[in-house]
Amino acid sequence: MFRFGNSDYLYFLLAIPALLVLLFAIIHLRKRDIRRFGNLEVISQLMPSASGGRMVLKYVILLLALTSLVIGIARPQFGSKLKEIKREGVEIIIALDVSNSMMAEDIKPNRLERAKQSISKLVDRLVNDRVGLIVFAGDAYIQVPITTDYVSTKLFLSSVGTEIAPKQGTAIGSAIELGMKSFTPNPESSKALIVITDGENHEDDAIKAAEAAVEKGVTVHTIGIGDPNGAPIPLYAGSGQKTFRKDREGNTVISKLNERMLQQIAAAGNGVYVRSSDTRIGLNAIFDEINRMEKQEIDAQVYSDYDERFQYLFWIGFVLLLIDFLILDRKNRWLSKIKLFDR
Repeated sequence: MFRFGNSDYLYFLLAIPALLVLLFAIIHLRKRDIRRFGNLEVISQLMPSASGGRMVLKYVILLLALTSLVIGIARPQFGSKLKEIKREGVEIIIALDVSNSMMAEDIKPNRLERAKQSISKLVDRLVNDRVGLIVFAGDAYIQVPITTDYVSTKLFLSSVGTEIAPKQGTAIGSAIELGMKSFTPNPESSKALIVITDGENHEDDAIKAAEAAVEKGVTVHTIGIGDPNGAPIPLYAGSGQKTFRKDREGNTVISKLNERMLQQIAAAGNGVYVRSSDTRIGLNAIFDEINRMEKQEIDAQVYSDYDERFQYLFWIGFVLLLIDFLILDRKNRWLSKIKLFDR
């Protein structure tokens, strides 16, 4: 297990690209100033000890040193000792629709990205609960098996897109069935399945699947994301030009939120239905419902000890700074006299 003890310091790495841009600006301005005095080749002969390459090399070494020091200050750590602990919590699996209709922009920036942002915030609020992630379109797939590793969950969540599902469509029933199989076999643990979709179910009987979930002790909540009035599904060309998805007859496809379907699924699953909007996605209301569920003891393995590794980064940064200090801005006049390949 890897983590940073002071991850906030990593934001300083955003300055590195800006410093690189500054380097190119300095090189450009330097050449422009030299051209004012004449031809570059002639002037370079008048300044035989000047070296533009050394300046660039020193600057790059300095940036590498700063990068090492910043990462070192962030305190990289590796887990060294696992221990088993008991926690009280519930098991939550989130089933996220990744069909093409989730790219509609009636929820900004689009339905899918807005859903991912809210799931990430929900994971941040979890403490002792297990969480898993399922993605579905024409079929359902496990993205993250149920776990207490919230960092990995958010990492995999960030990579989710419509291209992750090889078969398009919207199979809500398949997502519910896979969700039931993805919980731990412990019959006493409280289990909640949250389905986030626009409700355009084209593949199966999701209501029957929700009823079957209740029989297995799983509560099914639904979040409807989108506008009942509908919105076109955008397509972006490589040039950035925006068009809209069309059907076989050439008509623009309009994706509409099917609230009635999602309400029926939630009712069959003894859960609640929440409609999302630009201002709220609905996870907070469902999170409150989950908090009311009976907490059960959950066995989990966590890292109790972490080994610090910042000292290696500091040593690398120190060595790079030393190298930068030893490299002169100008060519060494003694070394320049050595002509190894001259006869």
